[in-house]
Amino acid sequence: MRDLRTSPGWRGADLTYRAAELGLQSARARAGLTVQAGASASLSKFPWDSGDWALSPAVTASFALPVLPWSPQREAVRSAERALSAAAIELRSARAGLTVQALQAYASARNAAAARQLAAAQLALADNLLHVAGQQREQNLISQAALLERQAAAEQARAAAEQTDRGLTLAAAQLSRVLGRSVTLSGNPADYAPVGTLVPAGLLEQPLDALLARARAQRPELARAQAGLADAQAALAAAERDQKVPDLTASVQAGQVSGSGAGRTVGGSFGLKSGTVSGQVNFPLTEPTTKVTAPGPDGAPVTREVALPSGLALNLSGTFTLLGSGRSQATAQAQAATEQAALALDSARQGVELEVRSRFADLENARDALTAARTSLTRAETGLNDARARLEAGLGTALEVAQAELALTQARQTLANLEAQVALAALNLAQATGDLDPLLLTPPGERP
Repeated sequence: MRDLRTSPGWRGADLTYRAAELGLQSARARAGLTVQAGASASLSKFPWDSGDWALSPAVTASFALPVLPWSPQREAVRSAERALSAAAIELRSARAGLTVQALQAYASARNAAAARQLAAAQLALADNLLHVAGQQREQNLISQAALLERQAAAEQARAAAEQTDRGLTLAAAQLSRVLGRSVTLSGNPADYAPVGTLVPAGLLEQPLDALLARARAQRPELARAQAGLADAQAALAAAERDQKVPDLTASVQAGQVSGSGAGRTVGGSFGLKSGTVSGQVNFPLTEPTTKVTAPGPDGAPVTREVALPSGLALNLSGTFTLLGSGRSQATAQAQAATEQAALALDSARQGVELEVRSRFADLENARDALTAARTSLTRAETGLNDARARLEAGLGTALEVAQAELALTQARQTLANLEAQVALAALNLAQATGDLDPLLLTPPGERP
């Protein structure tokens, strides 16, 4: 399990969840108070023929804060929260899926090692039978066809042994793909521990209806579909609001608001549709002035520079689209997207329920086959004891004992395979309900 946590699939799932976390952090940052500062400078000469060059540096500051619940920034936070919740379920499911894949590959390797041992025993017995058949043919006790039949059986046993070698190599490749590193497997079944059967306590004793309910609440497909439906519903609400609510903006500005507007001012605005309050400060570093022409003492016009006067300006503006807005079409499109998301959720729910039912049936079938395999093992043990008793009594042959030993080996392998199938079926069912915690299969001292 330590190797599994460093596999590409495991690390990729971690990175996907981390990306969702960063997305939520970014959305929250954009939905909070935003403050910006800037600086500007202008060089002007007016009038061109007789004026002097004037440098006007200024510093500016502004802020923005979404205050209404329908502001795009706040809706982005809610969408990111839904995405993170779905990503958390997806992370757990991805880890569980990788755990099941690793255990399946391990079980395949264990079965391949057992099959290799059985194939070796079958080959030894087939070679022995072929040797006996050769002796019988030399004594003209059997026909040539019977000898060829024994020879074909030996060749098939040899081919089966070679096939098990390839199966063990393939199992090692499958496990290497899951773990992301090269793995060398032993061909001795005794080197393999039984497949882990750790699932949440009491899960396998629950009825099918309870398992279906757990899957509906915990499966990542449903979490993603529910998040998609919530996003579609939010988009529909935004489209309807955009169609009904006018684009109204109220603003206020105080300070040196006359003249060119380059004086020291403080202002604020509120947008109804955007739901955002914003403010601005403009502070020229030089005293802003304006030129005023007035009659002099001798009656001649005199131009002089005076400071900009201070005042207050209130503004209310609204925009109403009369034709060509496309908002009704956007609302209809959002409605269709919402219906599509609802259908996707229903389809995902049906798929999850079908998978749980299938996994539940697989577990029941494996349990039933395990009971029959235990009976077959008892029968094979009894058959071997009988063959040995007949041999001791002079009523049987060593070949019959060898065949009974082979039958016992086959029965034991069948039972071991079915025990692994039951364990994997239980893990698959726990994965299908969303209850499989991959850390349950990790020793406590190795858990992250």
